Amino acid sequence: MHDGGHCLAWVWVGCGVWTWAWWFQRPVGCGSASALNSSYSFTSGAVCQLREQFHLVGMQQEGDIVLGGLFEVNLLTVFPELSFRTEPEQPWCHKFDVEGFQAAQTMAFAIEEINRNPNLLPNVTLGYRIYDNCVKLGVAFRAATSLISGTESSISNLNCSGTPPVLAIVGDPGSTHSIAISNVLGLFRVPMVSFFATCSCLSDRRRYPSFFRTIPSDAFQVRAMVHILKRFGWTWVGLIVSNDDYGINAAQSFHQDISEFGCVAFYEILPKDNDITEIRRIMGVIQRSTSSVVVLFSTASYLLPLMDEVAQQNVTRQWIASEAWSTSPMFLTPRLLPFLKGTLGIAIRRGEIEGLREFLLSLQPDNDPNNGLLKKFWEHMFDCRFKAEEAEIQTEGRVCTGNEDLTATDNAYSDVSELRPSYNVYKAVYALAHALHNLLNCVPGQGPFTGHNCASHHDIQPWQLLHYLQNVNFTTTFGDQVSFDENGDALAIYDIMNFHAMPDGTMRARTVGVIDESQPSDKVLSLDEEKIFWNFKSNSPPRSVCSESCSPGTRKAIKKGRPVCCFDCIACADGEISKTADSVECFRCPEEFWSSPEKDQCVLKEVEFLSYEDALGISLSTASLFGACACAGVLAVFAHHRHTPVVRSNNSELSFLILMSLKLCFLCALLFIGQPRLWTCQLRHAVFGISFVLCVSSILVKTMVVVAVFKASRPESQGAMKWFGAPQQRGSVLILTAFQVVICAVWLSTASPAPHKNTQSSKIVFECAVGSMAGFATLLGYIGLLAAVSFLLAFLARNLPDSFNEAKFITFSMLIFCAVWIAFIPAYVSSPGKYADAVEIFAILASSFGLLISIFAPKCYIILLHPERNTKKAIMGQPQAK
Repeated sequence: MHDGGHCLAWVWVGCGVWTWAWWFQRPVGCGSASALNSSYSFTSGAVCQLREQFHLVGMQQEGDIVLGGLFEVNLLTVFPELSFRTEPEQPWCHKFDVEGFQAAQTMAFAIEEINRNPNLLPNVTLGYRIYDNCVKLGVAFRAATSLISGTESSISNLNCSGTPPVLAIVGDPGSTHSIAISNVLGLFRVPMVSFFATCSCLSDRRRYPSFFRTIPSDAFQVRAMVHILKRFGWTWVGLIVSNDDYGINAAQSFHQDISEFGCVAFYEILPKDNDITEIRRIMGVIQRSTSSVVVLFSTASYLLPLMDEVAQQNVTRQWIASEAWSTSPMFLTPRLLPFLKGTLGIAIRRGEIEGLREFLLSLQPDNDPNNGLLKKFWEHMFDCRFKAEEAEIQTEGRVCTGNEDLTATDNAYSDVSELRPSYNVYKAVYALAHALHNLLNCVPGQGPFTGHNCASHHDIQPWQLLHYLQNVNFTTTFGDQVSFDENGDALAIYDIMNFHAMPDGTMRARTVGVIDESQPSDKVLSLDEEKIFWNFKSNSPPRSVCSESCSPGTRKAIKKGRPVCCFDCIACADGEISKTADSVECFRCPEEFWSSPEKDQCVLKEVEFLSYEDALGISLSTASLFGACACAGVLAVFAHHRHTPVVRSNNSELSFLILMSLKLCFLCALLFIGQPRLWTCQLRHAVFGISFVLCVSSILVKTMVVVAVFKASRPESQGAMKWFGAPQQRGSVLILTAFQVVICAVWLSTASPAPHKNTQSSKIVFECAVGSMAGFATLLGYIGLLAAVSFLLAFLARNLPDSFNEAKFITFSMLIFCAVWIAFIPAYVSSPGKYADAVEIFAILASSFGLLISIFAPKCYIILLHPERNTKKAIMGQPQAK
């Protein structure tokens, strides 16, 4: 608000209208009291009077064509208090910056060099009018107003014709200043070529049609910083910016660009008034943050208080400097060395200007009041004052003579080894000179303006110069090409700087790389990492991440309420993989593949089936063959003793049939071992079903024989056995078995079991799909029905006299059989892969062994161990003679 108040207070009276009408070439009268406010000052001769002069410090040189310049020479400004009762005093600037003065002198040198050049603007002498903006918008705007309006005390040319006081302005270095000034200059197409204003907003040609710059836009600078952050994997960074257009717009661009790969850990804006409380609060944020990298977009004046606090609190971070302070000598001091060494920064392109150092050291102060800036420089350099009374108070009596020797000084002013802003000034002046040269060399009738006209050499207008400036293209003596794109931006080339601690205790910014946007994407950043000094014990780049990278085999899961860079690493589920680090999702493997133990690649699934090679297959096949051999052994015993009472009792033919069917039951288990094939899948259940039905039906008929024999022993049932003789027994077995054969035939013909690859688990399980679950259930159900009937009959016959005790053995065998197959169902359903086949084999073997042992073990015991009991009398329960 103070700045605006001052700007409004100091204006041309009457010529405030005249100034803006100048560019439209319209006569505006100042001599009529009715046309002007009564506060305007005028004379009877219709002359506009300047009410007051701005208090500006600068330097000038007259010429045929004058260029204006705005530079930051004093860094701090003190404004008087506004009481609104008296006329305010002029602002006072202090803290002289020799680097800024060097840039101003570079403009003077470039103009002097152009004036000596016979090939560029011959017969035309350039002049300059340079002002210090004191790093304050109010002062900068006053200076710009003075440049474009002139500083004459009175104006009598009411036709407002002729060349304006300055045709173009070099500067302002500040983005905020350039925005404000360009808003006015753009209305009248006055060219403004900044050498240090980088705000990307100034590329808007609609808002700033006459703005150019010889420094790349912040949009390029932000991208350059992001290239560095990506190079070192810094995804978690703090951001601190100055409270001006330069900082705020850079922050917006930075947030957009870093979102592609990283996050901002904290975002702070430096206070305008250097409030120490706010500075300390920001320091607290820096220290509490887990980020070890802090990006600083700020001008030196905003940043100095923060760095003072960094030194006071002994804070070390990996600082990333913007071009506004990456080469400033204010920060390359021994006091800040422990905290700023290792800083990486973006710097504008370094150049070389031949003869500049000699020119800088040849300056001499004079008594021209318009060259006050030179006197201030002299007083700063030699710590003296030209006025004796000031010398007594401020410099212990040292009075400047003007004869002091500049060559004896050694500081940033005379150091031309790292010309960056000054080199941009040099390019800006030459760009205007080449544009003027092209304008003055226009061939009549071939000009770019209406009717192919050229500009008048005696009445050059800023908008005409603007046309030629847009198309300027030349190469400096250092070899850099200078041209502007459609937005007035220069080619984007940056040096990458690194703060090095020197053996003598000083600190210097050294070039360690280049960022060139004109190169292919993979060559934009060229960095010599071996030259980089790191301010950490390991002398290596620090880690700056919110969460460590997720390794292959895991995926990122964002933490709730945190930035996307803060995440947990979750292992991929079985059957899923992630091949790259920091994968956001896991991908399922193809059907016949499974995830590796590390979950980082898909591997072929292991093929699984009950094999003859594995231990389980060997055990079961051995048990199966043993059971078959046992049946063969029992069969041999029974065949050898076929005429004995034990064998002949209860129909020996059924016993042989049971033994044969049991042998088939044992052997059918082998069909369940080995890789399933079509014929084995079809045979295994058919042979299993028919074998067991043959066995169980034989047992059922045998049980019925036991009951029939018991009834035949009673007098009232003497004829019962004639209805259940040997032919009926064989026929019953064949009929009962035939039903199972029909069931199997229908099943195999309609929905035959077939080999199937089960890929749902981590292995490819070869198994036999039953084809029809109804067919399989009918097969098992029929076996169960026969077994249940057999068990029921045997159970009912259990209390028969001891001479018919075989019913007890059949009851026990059927009890084992039913228990095994009832337990089989849940075990089969819950068993995975090859273990389902193993369960079925186990059920077959267990039930077969149960039948074999329960029915035939007692008989074998008598036949082999107690042959004396293998007699008809013993079987009938009669006492034998002794």
